[in-house]
Amino acid sequence: HVQLVESGGGSVQAGGSLKLSCVVPGYIYSSNCIGWFRQAPGKEREGVAAIDRRSGATVVSDSVKGRFATSQDNAKNTIYLQMNTLKSDDTAVYSCATGRHVCYAGSVVREYWYTSWGQGTQVTVS
Repeated sequence: HVQLVESGGGSVQAGGSLKLSCVVPGYIYSSNCIGWFRQAPGKEREGVAAIDRRSGATVVSDSVKGRFATSQDNAKNTIYLQMNTLKSDDTAVYSCATGRHVCYAGSVVREYWYTSWGQGTQVTVS
């Protein structure tokens, strides 16, 4: 069982930036897919980004394209979600999750591909 720890959330004004971190312990091949998801009050969880840790390939969803990016630092076992030009619609609890098989399809990151989740970190844009 993989324990994920997110950090970096907070409150920011519209147009600002935040960088979230997700520490992923364990051997890389047991959790090659890392996805970023968000859930706003009253809305379904939405996949916003993913990375295949073995290839380094990344994807972001159409809803955040051009503003969000994900990256990894293998030495630190940490995945990042850089969020720029934040909007009020980006307000949500952001979580990272691991998966082993399908990381993404096109620009779509689906919740059911991921099995282990962090506790989430709140991002509030005003």
